Amino acid sequence: MDFRHEWKIEINPADLLALRSRLRALMAPDAHALRGRYRIRSLYFDTPEDRALREKLDGVDRREKFRIRFYNGDTGFLRLEKKTKQNSLCNKQAVPLTVEQARALAAGRIPILPEDAAPLLREFVYKLKTEGLRPKAVVDYIREPFIYRPGNVRVTLDYGLRTGFACADFLDPGLVTIPAGDAPALLEVKWDAFLPDVIRDAVQLPGRRASAFSKYAQCRLYG
Repeated sequence: MDFRHEWKIEINPADLLALRSRLRALMAPDAHALRGRYRIRSLYFDTPEDRALREKLDGVDRREKFRIRFYNGDTGFLRLEKKTKQNSLCNKQAVPLTVEQARALAAGRIPILPEDAAPLLREFVYKLKTEGLRPKAVVDYIREPFIYRPGNVRVTLDYGLRTGFACADFLDPGLVTIPAGDAPALLEVKWDAFLPDVIRDAVQLPGRRASAFSKYAQCRLYG
């Protein structure tokens, strides 16, 4: 399993404007972004005792969480993702899902898998059965992504965090969402073996330090 370095830094609107200007001058936009941004909607899963949430809040060194995700309202590109964290390192695995599989999972049902199902999907279904994983929160936000090839660096600006309670309606573009409390904007920086100095300097902000902010935890404020 290959891990990447990751920083998360809470930022304010003035920081967002300054970073956007710097990053546009230094980095390439993500080719999949529409006009430089896209909307991400995720559905997070957790155990009946909220293990993923509690491990995050308690700062457990090694933890994992599962989510379903799609972009810009396009349910033709659905993915199951497993994110593993080990201190400040992270790994993300992903496999495609059909609309039928995603709809069943959002409703709390366990889908029937084809014989050639991907190992990650088989692992997820196994944990649905043995650990009681169930949908817990819809997480919606806007992301501005930037890429820098040396070091395989990806920098994102995330803001407008919203949440929804009707997990079964996860695929519905008309799902009603509300602001997730007083959530800050977020700068995320991910890289492989090294972070080039030019990018390290560009993301420095006075008085800002890496944090452990979690969009999923923030969206669980209401239950």
